[in-house]
Amino acid sequence: MENTQNLTDIAPDTRTSRVVERLLADRHSVPLSIALHLVPGALIVAVYAFIAAPLTRATGFPIFLAWAIALAVVLFPIQFGLLWLGRKRTGRYSLRGVLHYLDKPFSRGKIAAIGIGLMVYMTVVSLALIPLDSLVYDTAFTWIQYEGAGPSATTYLDGYSQQSLVTTLLICLPFTGFTLPLIEEYYFRGFLLPRLPQLGKWAPLFNTVLFSVYHFWAPWTVLSKIVFLFPGVWFVWRKHDIRASIWMHPGSALLATTGGLVALSMGLL
Repeated sequence: MENTQNLTDIAPDTRTSRVVERLLADRHSVPLSIALHLVPGALIVAVYAFIAAPLTRATGFPIFLAWAIALAVVLFPIQFGLLWLGRKRTGRYSLRGVLHYLDKPFSRGKIAAIGIGLMVYMTVVSLALIPLDSLVYDTAFTWIQYEGAGPSATTYLDGYSQQSLVTTLLICLPFTGFTLPLIEEYYFRGFLLPRLPQLGKWAPLFNTVLFSVYHFWAPWTVLSKIVFLFPGVWFVWRKHDIRASIWMHPGSALLATTGGLVALSMGLL
């Protein structure tokens, strides 16, 4: 009886250790990597549909807030999960030992120049490819009818007062404007991308494609996302410096959100 009890006590720790070992391995299998890329996106859609959207509609806020809530509900636990893995490896809550590409091979000035170039590239190209998003949406995705769906970057703004939109963007700015994209970079570029050595030079494309598909709520933007994200992802993979994609992705999100907020405040949108 005592031996049975001891086995029962040890089993959960053993299972946890196996999960930690598998996640922190230098190589993820392709099926595991696909699941780790895409499951968060499915969870975001589920949180939006069953929790965030009903709550946002009930309070009268613009639907954009529902996506911000859904992203936060899924991505903040992912960030904690990365820190928890760090504790399992190092004994303290840390991203060291969990994320790769943190060694900063470039000087601050050089990586800032590279990052700003990538940020400008992503911003300009993403805007230039809006017609492509529109074409893909009109061709294949008009059946998606949730509130705010559409190829325009401002569809979710339609039908709300200026004051309501400004208030919502001010609330969301620290989150969708920087923190949540930063978590995505830590997870997708710092955690998942380096654990695909078996794919060789195809790893950055694999990561870019799956990250684009992860945005299940906007499948018509997958092609354009691959185009404007790939250079930054490739650079991080090739040069082992995650700061480049942090400049590019959270940087461009902060620029776009701040610019939208200013434009709304001035009555330009």
